[in-house]
Amino acid sequence: MPRATILAVDDDPQVVRAIVRDLRARYGETHRIVRATSGTEALDVLAELVLRDRPVALVVCDQRMPGMTGIEVMARVREVTPDTRLLLLTAYADTEVAIRAINEIGLDHYMVKPWAPPESQLYPVVDDLLDDWARDHPEAESVVRVVGHQWSDRGHEVRTFLARNHVPYRWLDVERDEEATRLVELAGAAPADLPLVLVPEGETLRSPTTLELAEAVGLSTRAVQPLYDLCIVGSGPAGLAAAVYAASEGLRTVVVERDAPGGQAGQSAAIENYLGFPKGVSGADLTRRAVAQASRFGAESVLAREVVALEHRGPVHAVRFADGGEVESRAVLVATGVAYRRLEAEGLEELGSRGVYYGSSASDAAQTAGETVYVVGAANSAGQAVLNFAAVAERVVMVVRGARLEDSMSEYLVERIRAAANVEVRFRSEVAAAHGDGHLEGVTLVDRDTGERCEAETSWLFVFIGAAPRTDWLGEEVVRDSKGFVVTGPDLALPDRAHHWPLTRPPFALETSVPGVFAAGDVRLDSMKRVASAVGEGGMAVHLVHRYLATV
Repeated sequence: MPRATILAVDDDPQVVRAIVRDLRARYGETHRIVRATSGTEALDVLAELVLRDRPVALVVCDQRMPGMTGIEVMARVREVTPDTRLLLLTAYADTEVAIRAINEIGLDHYMVKPWAPPESQLYPVVDDLLDDWARDHPEAESVVRVVGHQWSDRGHEVRTFLARNHVPYRWLDVERDEEATRLVELAGAAPADLPLVLVPEGETLRSPTTLELAEAVGLSTRAVQPLYDLCIVGSGPAGLAAAVYAASEGLRTVVVERDAPGGQAGQSAAIENYLGFPKGVSGADLTRRAVAQASRFGAESVLAREVVALEHRGPVHAVRFADGGEVESRAVLVATGVAYRRLEAEGLEELGSRGVYYGSSASDAAQTAGETVYVVGAANSAGQAVLNFAAVAERVVMVVRGARLEDSMSEYLVERIRAAANVEVRFRSEVAAAHGDGHLEGVTLVDRDTGERCEAETSWLFVFIGAAPRTDWLGEEVVRDSKGFVVTGPDLALPDRAHHWPLTRPPFALETSVPGVFAAGDVRLDSMKRVASAVGEGGMAVHLVHRYLATV
């Protein structure tokens, strides 16, 4: 791929020279820096670059220009090269206009002039925008290829794991792509070997386990140190926040994750009510930033390891893995979050992951282009998924048990769903059955008030219902409620639970019935089930871990 272009636009020759100077000083060796002194000239330059198949990573444009404002220029840029990142330079008085542009044209960022010094004002913003663009445009030789059947449980698991761990991959369907057939023949692969995973460096993987896949693509799967100060189990918002604060404060920290960082929040196409992101932020992007931040402070990650038991060895706790490995630490934070509950309907279990999925990632929408998608659920996660699918699918049907979306969903999502022309909401309805030969081909819906049943054709059913914590591995010593949520702090003082606490001091606010074992985020009883609250609990847990470690 040729070097990507950064286009700087300003009608003031002196200002555009300054922009180009600062951009070349930092990015001149990795990007082509091009200038334009009017909106018309900028669009002409853009058209020429597109005709030459030259990628344009970023447009930096002033707002106040004669003839065509910066936002008008960027609206045209968005039409011609939709994935180009957009940075608007504004005067303070233009802030309101810039905020409107975030919603109207998908402006990525705005910055009030002047941007001096660039090291603290300009470069951090441009670094983020260029990193975002680069992740969407990986070099061909670095991309993993996955060859298999679309309606394959294991194939879906492999693709989901790669996507959620931000590993670029290209999917090749043996029933649609000639190249896929050729690769299967070259590998001498039998049907049981699919999916094949072809990595740029290394042997071809044949229907690999998650651990084999993680190791092949270079993810960290083993702990380095014999003993840690804090082991965090789960890397959703609570776990990642705890990792950042713990590592930054000098605690030897390791994060153990079975699947991929981010948890349910990491799969969200857009989190729009999280503080500090006026445009909203995808769960994947927020997760990537948090993982990088934790790593920079020295937190270790152990991926693709399923935790099956927690043992207490005097002052040390051992987190044991399914394959026999373990991590020892002085304190443990349980931040495993929750999983979507299984939908109980005839025929679903037999279909597996062949058209029936629990949750979804932002990348899942692409494969539903032009088709009809059914989404079960009415919480924010379901609403975000509906809007994500609606951008590409021909039709999205939302199946809701209740009579109103407002009872369980944020108002800003309700308004957008109502405004989406290709979204239909079926209230007081539920899925009674699913059927298909080899994969989902249709569902049976039932009206909860009348009992009336109707059949609907679809190959895509995404389920977002309830919350089920996976906490059996904690053992009987860690008190949980009847649904499996972990009881912490003052809730342990209730008469029917007080006898479980072994010390004379009261438990810390997020401490479980086992001293030194804490819980944060959705896995904890009576948590708020919001990203911001999970992040707050993760940070608070580290403060309490310090207090605990000072007593042992």
